[in-house]
Amino acid sequence: RRQRRRSRAAAMAAPRKRCMVRRRDGRERHGVAASCLRELRDKASGLLAIDKAGEPITLVLAEDGTIVDDEDYFLCLPPNTEFVALARHEKWSSRSLGSSTTWLSESVDEVDSGAEKWKQLARQLKDDLSNIILMSEEDLQVLIDVPRSDLAEELAQSEPKTQVLQDTLQQVLDRREEERQSRQLLGLYLEALKSEDSILSKVAESETVPREVDVVDTGTSGTQAPVPPLLSDQILAALKEKPAPELCLDSQDLEMVLKEDTQALASALRWDKEKAEALQQACDQELSKRLQQVQTLHSLRSTSKGKKTLPWGDWLSAKRKK
Repeated sequence: RRQRRRSRAAAMAAPRKRCMVRRRDGRERHGVAASCLRELRDKASGLLAIDKAGEPITLVLAEDGTIVDDEDYFLCLPPNTEFVALARHEKWSSRSLGSSTTWLSESVDEVDSGAEKWKQLARQLKDDLSNIILMSEEDLQVLIDVPRSDLAEELAQSEPKTQVLQDTLQQVLDRREEERQSRQLLGLYLEALKSEDSILSKVAESETVPREVDVVDTGTSGTQAPVPPLLSDQILAALKEKPAPELCLDSQDLEMVLKEDTQALASALRWDKEKAEALQQACDQELSKRLQQVQTLHSLRSTSKGKKTLPWGDWLSAKRKK
C-alpha cells in the first residue's frame, strides 16, 4: 500500500515554483523553490527558524493576507510570489506603516477568517470549478449558505448561474450524506454479525469447557504512542467522531492521514491497528476517487473544441446529469 502511495505522489509531482518567504514581523526575505505547499511550509520553518511550538505555520500572501491552504491555488500563483509565514496563534493585519506592511499578533484590524472563508472558497471555484470535488462538506455548506447576490458578485456571474452552482453544491453534499448513511448502516450490520458470532462462540466454548482459568492483566502493556505531529486536533476529532470522516475532510487532510504511521494513528485515536488501517484505506479510496474525477474534468477541458475551460453552464449541466 505504501508503494502505491509513493507512486501516486510521484505521478502528482509538479515542477518546483520559485517563492519568497519571510516572518510576519521581519523584512528579510528568503528565496525558496518548492513543488507543493507542504514542501514550502517545511522549508519556510527551517529557513525562518520557527520552532516546533510555533507549528503548524500558516502561509499567507504578503500582498493582501490571503491564506494559501489549497494545493491547486498554490500551483496557480505566479513565480516569485511573496509569502508570510505565521506561527501558531499569529494573525495578519492590513495596517501599514509608511511603505511597509506591519504584521502583528494582536490587532483590532485582524482579518476575520470565519467571515472571509466563503470568499476564499469562491475564489477557488472562480479559478477552477473542479475544486468542488476536493472541498470538504463544511466548505460546501459554507458556499451554500452564502446569499446568492453576494456569491454572484464575488464570482462575477449572474444570479441564475450562481443558483445553478449552489444547486450543484447541494447535490454533491447530499450525495456524500447518502454515502455516509449507507456506510453507517453497513457498519451497524457488520457489528451485529460480529456480536452474533461472539455470542455463538461463547455458548460453544461454555458447552465444551466447564471452566477457564482467568487471565490476569499484569499491566505490562506498552505506553501509548504520542499524537501524530502532522495531524491537528480538528482532524483527530473528525476522525474519531464522524461516522464517515473521509467525506468530511478536504483532500489535503486526507493526504496527511494517509502519510501517518498506522500504529501511531491507532494510538492517537485509541483504536486497534485494524480499525486504523480500515480508516486509512477509506481515506485512500476517497482521495483516489476525487483525484480521478479532477483528472477526468481536466481531460474533458483539453478536448473541448480548443477551449481552455468549459462554459459554466455546460460544466454544471454535465455535473447534474451525472
